[in-house]
Amino acid sequence: MLRQRIITAAWLAPLMLAGLFGLHGGAFALFTAAIVLLAGWEWTNLAGIRRRDNRLMLVAVLGMAMLMLWMSGAVLAAWPLWLGALGWLLNLYWVVHYPNKGEQWQSATRRLAMGLWVLLPAWVGFNVLRDSGAVWLLFVLLLVWGADIGAYFAGRAFGRRKLAPKVSPGKSWEGVAGGLVVTFCLALIFAAWQGLGLGGGLALVIATAAVTLVSVLGDLVESMLKRYRDIKDSSNLLPGHGGVLDRIDSLTAAVPLFALLSLGVL
Repeated sequence: MLRQRIITAAWLAPLMLAGLFGLHGGAFALFTAAIVLLAGWEWTNLAGIRRRDNRLMLVAVLGMAMLMLWMSGAVLAAWPLWLGALGWLLNLYWVVHYPNKGEQWQSATRRLAMGLWVLLPAWVGFNVLRDSGAVWLLFVLLLVWGADIGAYFAGRAFGRRKLAPKVSPGKSWEGVAGGLVVTFCLALIFAAWQGLGLGGGLALVIATAAVTLVSVLGDLVESMLKRYRDIKDSSNLLPGHGGVLDRIDSLTAAVPLFALLSLGVL
C-alpha cells in the first residue's frame, strides 16, 4: 500500500502543480473542471446512484452547468460563491445533528443537490483565486495542507475531546486547535510577504481562521456521506489514495469561502 501511494504521488503531485500554477484563463478553467467532473463522478456514488449510464448523465449535467457559468462570465462572479456559502450552512447543520436529521438529506436527489452546491462553487473559487494571481491560490492550498498536518500531530499528541464522534471518530477539538496554530503562522508569513500592513494582516488572520474551520467541515461532510453509504473511500481512481474527493474534500469548502473573502479583502 505504501509503495502504491508513493508511485501515485510521484506522478500526481507534479501534474497538479503544473496545472494549478502553469495554466491560466480558459486552460486553467478546463483543467480544474476535469478535476471537479471526476469528483462529480464520485459524488454520484455517494448519492447512491448505481447505474453507470445514469452516473455519466449526471456528470454531463454538471459539465453543462460549468459551461453555462463560463459562457455567462459567472465563473469569476461572487453570486455562485454566496449560494455555495448558504449550502455549506445547511451542511454544517446536518453534520452537527447527524444522524438525527438524516431524513432531510439522505434521499438521492437531495444528496445530488448537495453535490452541486459543494462542487460548482469550488470550481468558481479556484478560478477567482487564479485570476487574482497564483499567490492566493498557493496560500489556500498551503492553508488546507497545513491545517491537516497540524490537526494530525496535535490530535495524536493531545486529542481528548471528540469533535464529531458520530461522523468522524478520529477528529478532536485539540486537532482543530493544532491546525489553527499552523494556519495562523502561515497567515503571518504571507501578510509580511505581501506587505499587507497591520489592517490587512489582521483581516488575513481572521479570514484564515474562518477558512481553516470551514476546511474541517468539508472533510466532515464527505465523512458523513461515506458513513451513510458504508464505504471507506469515494473511489479507487487514485491507487493508494482513494478518490479525488478524498483528496479535495477540505478544499471544496475552503476554496469558495476564501475566494469570496478575497473579493473584498485582498
